[in-house]
Parts: sequence; C-alpha cells; structure tokens
Amino acid sequence: MIKKDLSVEFLGVKFPNPFCLSSSPVGNCYDMCKKAYETGWGGVVFKTIGPKHYFIDEVSPRFDKLNKENTPFVGFKNMEQIAEHPLEENLADLRRLKKEFPNQVLIASIMGSNEEDWTELARLVEEAGADMIEMNLSCPQMTSHAMGSDVGTNPELCYKYCQAVKRGSKLPMMAKMTPNITDMVPVALACIKGGADGIAAINTIKSICNIDLDKYVGLPIVDGKSSISGYSGKAIKPVALRFIQQMRSDARLKDVPISGIGGIETWEDAMEFISLGATTLQVTTAIMQYGYRIVEDLKNGLMHYMAKKGVNHLSELVGLANKNIIPAEELNRDYIVRPHIDLDKCVHCGRCYISCYDGAHQAIEWNEEKREPFCNEEKCVGCLLCGHVCPVGAITPGKITIKAGRERKVEDIKL
Repeated sequence: MIKKDLSVEFLGVKFPNPFCLSSSPVGNCYDMCKKAYETGWGGVVFKTIGPKHYFIDEVSPRFDKLNKENTPFVGFKNMEQIAEHPLEENLADLRRLKKEFPNQVLIASIMGSNEEDWTELARLVEEAGADMIEMNLSCPQMTSHAMGSDVGTNPELCYKYCQAVKRGSKLPMMAKMTPNITDMVPVALACIKGGADGIAAINTIKSICNIDLDKYVGLPIVDGKSSISGYSGKAIKPVALRFIQQMRSDARLKDVPISGIGGIETWEDAMEFISLGATTLQVTTAIMQYGYRIVEDLKNGLMHYMAKKGVNHLSELVGLANKNIIPAEELNRDYIVRPHIDLDKCVHCGRCYISCYDGAHQAIEWNEEKREPFCNEEKCVGCLLCGHVCPVGAITPGKITIKAGRERKVEDIKL
C-alpha cells in the first residue's frame, strides 16, 4: 500500500490530512463529529453556532437535488440554516470533542448578528477548546438579513465583524466567503484587513433547483410554497475554482491561506483545488450522498497521485496550476487543433455529426453507406465539441494547423 505524507499546516495548525467536514448538516453534533474523526477526517468544522438569542426554526422538507439523465446529485439544494441546538449544547459538544480527541483539529464556525455577538461567540468557542474559528459570512438561507450572505457581500460589515472576532479570541480565524457576488476580492481583502488570517471559499450558491410543473412550485415544497436557498455539490465546483483562482491571481491575496470548498467528491476534485492554491479542503454534499467513508478514497487517491508525480509532501503541489491560468486576451490564437476520429473505437452513433451540424460549424460529415463520421478540415474551426459529445472517447485532439500569416511553429504548441 502506498503511503505518503498528507499532513498540512494551515493557519499555524497541523492537520493529519487536508480533508475536513465543512460547516453543515454533516457536522451537526458530537456523535457525527466523533464518527468523522474515527473514520479518518483531518479536521471538523462544527456546524455554525449562532448567538443565544437567535432561534432556529427549520422547514420540512428542506432538500432537493438536480439530476442529469441517470446521474443523481449533480447539484444539491439545502434550505437548512445554522445549528438548531441551543448554544450551551453546542459548546458542550465542542468541549467533549476536544477532550476525547485532543490531537484532532476542531474548527468552530460562528455567526452573529452584530459586533457584540461575534465577539462573544469567539470568546466562548475558544474557551470550549476550538483550535480555529471560521466566520460564516455567507449562509444563503438565513431568515435574518443581519446574518449570512447579505453580510458577506458588504466589505465594510465584513471588516467590522472580523475585528469583532479578533477582540474576542486569539485563535487563528478564516472568513468564509459567499459566491453570491460578482467579485470576491474586495470582500476577502476587507476580511484580511479586519484581522482574518485566511479565507474559506466558497459557500453555497443561491438557487431555485427545480420547479414542480403540475403545481408550479419550487422544490422542495413547504406547504405549497418554496424559497431561494443554497446550491452545492459537483455542479458548483467550476464556480468555486474560479473564485479561488481569482483571489490567488491578486497580488494582495496570493499568499493568503485558503480552505477550498465546493463540489469536492473525488481525489481528482481535491487535487484541482490544491493545484489552484487551497491548503485544506472541506466536504459536505459528497458525505451526505456516500457517508464519511469517502475520506478513505480521497486520501488513497491523493497518495497514489503523489507517488505517480514523485512528490513526497502534499505542500509541493499547492498552487501549481495558477501560473497557467491567464487573461483570455493573452491566450494563443495562432493555431487550430482538428479532431482525430478513431474508427476502431467509433460505435457509429452519429452523435458527433448531429452536434457539429446543429451546434457548431457543420464540419463533421457523415458517410451514410458506412455509417462513419469524417472531418471536413476546410470547415473545421477546431472547437472539438465533437470529442466532448462522443460517448466512447473515439474523438481526440489531432492535427495542429497554424493559421495563415501567423509566425508560430507547430512544434512550439503545447497541448
């Protein structure tokens, strides 16, 4: 069995591996977090703890999912708010977890409605034994506009609340960002200026997942109505990666520690976040679908990848992809890559022909007699849509052609 060092240091805290429960239904109480520790998770972000005066009253049902063809959980909608247990019970769970697992990383997620709340919650979770604080500035389904993602779009409020947390605790602290914003950088900078030591990104995306077309109500239906709430799962990974890369590309944030969140389901997903600069990784939706045991697959996959790359420590892989993501205007536009069709693999379904004719440039043509596709290079612009719709992987990037009048050489092109 391959063994590699998956330990990471994040905000001065040593994690046995980068995988953590994110602040969500999967880390809602002592029993759940205990099982997660025993299963091998590197850390736990306990479900967000609110102030004593804020009463949580949940709806039922509160989940929905987006499917594509026969694939469930492409996306997941969650209308649940922060921890519904009383403040004293949550603090007691933190104390018990730290007492029984003193060497495991325990992160307290907190959310207040004013500066006094944030300061007091920070003080209380430090007293309870938390190793780190995550400020939830981003929950999209709170019933109060003084809490959640409405706060996370306001740099001035985020700055003020980060200062408030630092008044209450000396623990390292990360601010959890909302993606329900055009540009995350100003808010992230405000949080760092206010005292945040790192950033967690992203929280869920405001959504309406599905509509019941008989009743004309969004799902899930709560007494004949529904509401906008958070969207998570595999479908939001591209959005999460985009926000992390944009923060990393800003010189003022390029060295700020980031905890990556959003659609992590496989070790490949995890490695994508790491390659764009995330040090720790948080997971919810995949756990809700498969259980805590997925951490075994995540860790094993990363260790095999490290062995393949000849890497001994995970930190060597952090941020390697950032230098290769550049502004669109700087991309090389001097060449065309045309498709290579492997007729030995082709199942003659015609998907490539239909998609190219109806959705691209009519460059894939069809031999009716042989039921075979072929590429008309005079029409082909090299978009390679055909390869993406092929169900058996018979179409791959093929011949490279330099556009007329350009000075690049084919041998200089990197695919």
